[in-house]
Amino acid sequence: MRPAQNDRAARFEDLFRRTRIDLLRYLTRRARSPEEAADLLAETYLVAWRRLEAIPAGEEARLWLFGVARNLLKKGTSRTRTAELLVERLAIELRAARQVGEGATEDRTHLVRAALAQLGELDREILMLTAWEGLAPGQIADVIGMSANRVRVRLHRARAKLGRELRPVTPTPHRPAVVSTRAK
Repeated sequence: MRPAQNDRAARFEDLFRRTRIDLLRYLTRRARSPEEAADLLAETYLVAWRRLEAIPAGEEARLWLFGVARNLLKKGTSRTRTAELLVERLAIELRAARQVGEGATEDRTHLVRAALAQLGELDREILMLTAWEGLAPGQIADVIGMSANRVRVRLHRARAKLGRELRPVTPTPHRPAVVSTRAK
């Protein structure tokens, strides 16, 4: 190392040795966990290393580091609150999406899933991208990497097969109506 770098490193090491315990105690009392306190301590000293020339000398350096740590705690609280709000919003949206899907009865849902299982994987995916995600054949073609015309043909065939699987069998005097889920 060059002499200037040696002086810089020595100054930082001295600052670290003199302040680390007080700063860690400060952060431990305010952070949500010991791990968060350790992360904030490291982040505080990273700021100190980058701005070493701006740090005042003597006791003022310790106070400067407390200020940096406090600001990092506030940023962390803000980020945590933003993340909590996003999680809460996502939960609301997921509940709303689930309620939309709960309109069908349990039996009907089971029958639809059984009928979908009779389709090939690609046909099932094309059908679900259309019905559940609202994608057009051209968009589906982009998603799965095939031509839009081929998607349209497969979609038509998948719908027809699904319709056959879900169509009730005509009742006879000895046999009640049931929905067919057999492979064709």
